[in-house]
Amino acid sequence: MAEVRLVGPNVEMGIYPVDQALAIAKKQGLDLVEISPKAEPPVAKVLDYKKFLYNQRKREKELKVKQAKVVVKEIRFGPQTDAHDYAFKRNHAQRFLSDGYKLKAFVFFRGRSIVFKDQGEILLLRLAQELEACGKVEQMPKLEGKRMTMILIPKKK
Repeated sequence: MAEVRLVGPNVEMGIYPVDQALAIAKKQGLDLVEISPKAEPPVAKVLDYKKFLYNQRKREKELKVKQAKVVVKEIRFGPQTDAHDYAFKRNHAQRFLSDGYKLKAFVFFRGRSIVFKDQGEILLLRLAQELEACGKVEQMPKLEGKRMTMILIPKKK
């Protein structure tokens, strides 16, 4: 005959036959739930199963709320962005990183400007070097089609 190790509140812990364990649970108006099926003998707990499921969902919901949502901000450059525009966008990037956002900086090449891909890479590397105080590079500049992208993440405080 199958036996289970019985645990739970208001229950004398021990090893009982399954039918006796079910009778104990039924007497208390609760359910018999198998906790650890691989144990020898299997462990069963006397509890209110619906309340157990409710509390489990509630815990999962709380954990989901506590998870940080990652927001990615984007900054777009051209391969020949001049100094003032670059400084303006760099300041925005600095603010994004200090606010805790992930930053995706990219250089967009239009038409024949793809021949200036080395200038685009230099621009992104310069941005990474100037933002070193508030962020670090997660992905180095990489050319994908007509876009060269680089991803920066905020530094931990």
